[in-house]
Amino acid sequence: MSALYLLVIASIIVASFFLFGFIWSVRSNQFEDQEGSAMRMLHDNEIQDNK
Repeated sequence: MSALYLLVIASIIVASFFLFGFIWSVRSNQFEDQEGSAMRMLHDNEIQDNK
């Protein structure tokens, strides 16, 4: 039974770590650019020569 208490405490610590990371990423505007490189590569029509 004491192992169960240890696992619950460990899972709460890990969950709070991920919650803190998510809140930090939202506040630092990590999700601001929704079009990003994934959509930009679809609209890139210029061919660049490496000369």
